[in-house]
This record gives sequence, C-alpha cells and structure tokens, in this order.
Amino acid sequence: MSSPVIRDYRRGDEAALLPIHNYYVRETAVNFDWEEMGERAFAKRIEQTISFYPFLVAERDDAVVGYAYAGPFVGRAAYGWASELTIYLAPDERGRGTGRALYQALEVILAAMGIQNLYACIGYPETEDERLTFASAAFHEHMGFSLVGHHHRCGYKFGRWYDMVWMEKIIGDHENVAPVISYPELSNQQ
Repeated sequence: MSSPVIRDYRRGDEAALLPIHNYYVRETAVNFDWEEMGERAFAKRIEQTISFYPFLVAERDDAVVGYAYAGPFVGRAAYGWASELTIYLAPDERGRGTGRALYQALEVILAAMGIQNLYACIGYPETEDERLTFASAAFHEHMGFSLVGHHHRCGYKFGRWYDMVWMEKIIGDHENVAPVISYPELSNQQ
C-alpha cells in the first residue's frame, strides 16, 4: 500500500472532493447539513478558506481520497490565534493513515502561521448507530485533542437527535504571540 500524498488544493479539485463531502451529508450524521452541496457553492467555500487558511488534499495512487482544512474559530478578532479544523476521507480510506497525515501537515502549517489552539466540532451519538459512531472523537483523541465541551441533543438529522462535542489541541506556547500570518503570505515567504 502506498502512502498518501498530501498537497495544497488546486483549482479543479472540487470535482473529486465534492462527492466525498456529499457522501457525509447524504449518508451520515458526521455532517449536520441536510442537503448536498453543489459544485459552485463548494468551490466558493474553498475560495473563502484559501484566502487565509490552508486547504489540503490527500491523494493515493493519483486518486483524491480526502481533504482537510482550517478555518476561523468563532470569527472574532480575539480568537484569531485559534483555528477550527475539518476533515473528510473517502469511506474506504478510513484507517489507512490518511487522516493522520492530513492533520499532521495542517498542524505544521498552522503552527508556522502563529496559530496557538486547534478546535474540532464533532457530531457525537448518545449511542452509536449506522449514521454516526464515536470514531471521529477517537481519531481526534489519538491526534492529541481533548474534550472541552459537550452539547446534548443539539443536532437533528435522519429523525434522530445527536450530540455535538468540541475538542481542543494546544499547539503554541502562548508566549510572545505575534500577529497570525495568512497561509498565502506564509507560502510566499518560503
């Protein structure tokens, strides 16, 4: 089995990424959206992300198998040193080290940008079912995140209530904190 290749998003990737995203909308409670996203809306979301944050794509044997990106946490100035992460893998790609590779690459980039705290908002079942398991929370725990919040029965999808948890990972020392550098600016410096 080859290792995944992690790279920056390139225009045109959305055609391969969107089916991965829409699988989670259509088949799971991992994503709390009820309706699949179209290519234009998805491309717009990516463009908004890459204006400041990294958006990484995973390939295995020249096929796109997943993606992860960072975004603002809450969106107010005081939270500028914190970032929320999102990750999606093709269903048959789970358990192959691709998620770990994506998150490790994101963490290196975000630390270089000056980000101090990482957050993940995760759908969480009261009891595992065919739509949602504890796997995402377990993955994040394995990656060094810890539980910092639990919201009960706050998401309703497929005729069921689901919980949501927040997990956090501290990656900075919070000493002598400088302004955060955008990913495009950081890329131009390298």
